[in-house]
Amino acid sequence: MEATAAFGRRMRPSKPSESHPAGTASIVLRLHVSERWVGEHSEKFQKGINVAQNFGSLVFTPTIKALQERHGSRRQYARMEQADNTHNGLGPMEKEFLVERDSFYIASVGSTGWPYIQHRGGPAGFVKVIDDKTIAFANFSGNKQYITSGNIVADNRVALIFVDYPRQARLKVLGELEIIEGEKASEWLEKVGHRQYKAAVDSVYVIHVEALDWNCPQHIMPRFTAAQIREMLVPAEKRMQELEDENQKLREQLAAGVAR
Repeated sequence: MEATAAFGRRMRPSKPSESHPAGTASIVLRLHVSERWVGEHSEKFQKGINVAQNFGSLVFTPTIKALQERHGSRRQYARMEQADNTHNGLGPMEKEFLVERDSFYIASVGSTGWPYIQHRGGPAGFVKVIDDKTIAFANFSGNKQYITSGNIVADNRVALIFVDYPRQARLKVLGELEIIEGEKASEWLEKVGHRQYKAAVDSVYVIHVEALDWNCPQHIMPRFTAAQIREMLVPAEKRMQELEDENQKLREQLAAGVAR
């Protein structure tokens, strides 16, 4: 459980600072989502470690390993690679994490050799976990540049980064992208569509997961959606209303006493 403990330490909120002073909604939110989430998922995280072992075998080139050696991190990554080189699929923790996201970043490489990173977003849950090795989402219509779609014609390998800013958690995914369009997309749209979200769908992106890795949460600045802030402010707003009502009654009682 050493890895779980280390992950838990990294997930804990940082000390109050000028940007996140004690007593603010930021600290409350981070405490609420970080400590509880780590505790609930400690066992799941331990199981999920095994599904990421071949991440290093795909990205750690000889040049990268030499840099790790020079900077003192090679030993720990070598242990990770040697532990298990089998990708067993998305674990319970990864699945829960992915379906809660409302955005992520996807990188591809074009025939010119230049990398391209694209932001994809939608309502929370727009990324669907199809099975242990497949995720998919509706490709909502945007500016119609089709750079990612064009890049994968030559090389369908992609890298994705999913970030949970309040919990300062980050998951990296490597996979092969398949784009489904036209009549073939009809069946998939039943799986990935969002009827409440009024956006045109160009196609369905299906990613066949090859490897994943939980990234270090250092330097992820916590940020919250309007909905998250509203939810956490409900108790304070309720208490404020109670105090206002109490003050109003006291004013009325005071006024009645003066009138006598």
